[in-house]
Amino acid sequence: MNAPGLVDDLNEAAQHAGLAALGIAAVEPFVDTREALETRKAEGLHGGMAFTYRDPVRSTDPARILEGARSIVVGALPYSAGSVSEPSFEGPAGRVARYAITDHYAVLRAALDEVAAVLEAAGHRTRVVLDDNALVDRAAAQRAGLGWFGHNANLLIPGYGSWVVLGSILTDADLSPSEPVPDGCGTCRRCLDGCPTGAIVAPGVVDARRCLAWLVQAEGTFPLEFREALGDRIYGCDECQEVCPPARRSPQAKETIDASSSWVDLLWMLQAEDDELLSQLGRWYIPRRDPRYLRRNALLALGNSADPESVEVRAEVERFAALGAEDEMLQEHALWALRRLDERVQAQR
Repeated sequence: MNAPGLVDDLNEAAQHAGLAALGIAAVEPFVDTREALETRKAEGLHGGMAFTYRDPVRSTDPARILEGARSIVVGALPYSAGSVSEPSFEGPAGRVARYAITDHYAVLRAALDEVAAVLEAAGHRTRVVLDDNALVDRAAAQRAGLGWFGHNANLLIPGYGSWVVLGSILTDADLSPSEPVPDGCGTCRRCLDGCPTGAIVAPGVVDARRCLAWLVQAEGTFPLEFREALGDRIYGCDECQEVCPPARRSPQAKETIDASSSWVDLLWMLQAEDDELLSQLGRWYIPRRDPRYLRRNALLALGNSADPESVEVRAEVERFAALGAEDEMLQEHALWALRRLDERVQAQR
């Protein structure tokens, strides 16, 4: 094992870089995680999601990432998760989940690069991996003692809850593993009861076919039974984190988030050219990089949240409802949005 001084240097670098936590894990395969991925995939709970489900054997074997790897150094970067101020523009707005309002992973990569530089200065090889289907980052973080698996399937870090993004450094340095963190959820089931679609089907088990955060990213038609539950969301869903006690007690939950990055103009999303949409929102995961899916989500959000008597809103939705064979998917979602607007008009009278 390496001298404790190196671990101290890593922790100092992590703190300087703004990481909330740093831990060390062994590189042995995550056998339990692989079995869980394979079982849930067989049961259809992945909902067609690829990512770490694509090749569970690969994504649960960290040693494949770096030849000669002996340790995983895992870091967590906190992000703002407090209340969101009102939109700064007129007209209907679509809500963006807090984890997607800015590129947190770019900041995390820079932070992990700082930590990796300490290892390299000591003569070790490294490879930084984050938001990558090569590794189940939550499993690595749990083994590295950063936190425990919450009932919402997120990793919960003491003092921060799940308002973090995770990343790892594979290295050939032989470092002493961190101590695990005990479960802190107990009998709490606020996330299970608070999920708008009942997607958390058991503690720690999420059915992606019902999860709004996945459905806004999935190809094809948005499931009819979950369209109203989508509300004004166009990307992501924070509900299971907002009701989580450890997350609610975190310092980030007390911050106010700038509205400029938390809301998107829904009418602009329907009117913008493809290149403009991808230029502004392209850092999100968009199926096949096809901006039609952004418009699909915008149509549903308009139906759920826009002024149902707005002439401008109706004119724009009707334009998509008239597409016909030109784009049957968008036409179908526009027709639903018109029916939803009509229902909301009737409910107000």
